[in-house]
Amino acid sequence: MIHYSTSILKFDSQGEKTGWTYIVLPGDIVQQLKLGNKKTFRVKGLLDNFPIKQVAVMPMGDGSFILPINATMRKGTKKSKGAILKVQLTEDKDKYQLNETFVTCLGDEPKAFSFFKSLPVSHQNYFSKWIEAAKTETTQAKRITMAVNALAKKMGYPEMLRWEKAKKDF
Repeated sequence: MIHYSTSILKFDSQGEKTGWTYIVLPGDIVQQLKLGNKKTFRVKGLLDNFPIKQVAVMPMGDGSFILPINATMRKGTKKSKGAILKVQLTEDKDKYQLNETFVTCLGDEPKAFSFFKSLPVSHQNYFSKWIEAAKTETTQAKRITMAVNALAKKMGYPEMLRWEKAKKDF
């Protein structure tokens, strides 16, 4: 486990990262976490006293990495851009577990389940993480229904979102 303090930063203009809040993991810290690594990997630990797990850190090309700080993390730490954050991290080697309710519902729809299993694991995880991000059980149930219906129509995650947006625009 590594320990250090750092400032929370925010990209003003950085392509698709514009507006992201993040912290920097200097190259020497990354080497302590995962020696010789130059690719994205997942970490777990604490941001101040807020626990995190299965969070991706991404290389910036200069040996340093960034850890995006999402809204849940900002609320959990009660901190935003410019604040100092105490960081405790270790590599998270645990495999991501799909949402159990979602998998159970997929089991009831063989066409949807078959298409879901044909998707790359990272795309399967998009669906599950989106479902888990729902703040209420009602929203989670709605998202599960939407995902199962889209998968039965052989739609991936981005196609499902575009299809739902198009329905709302009418």
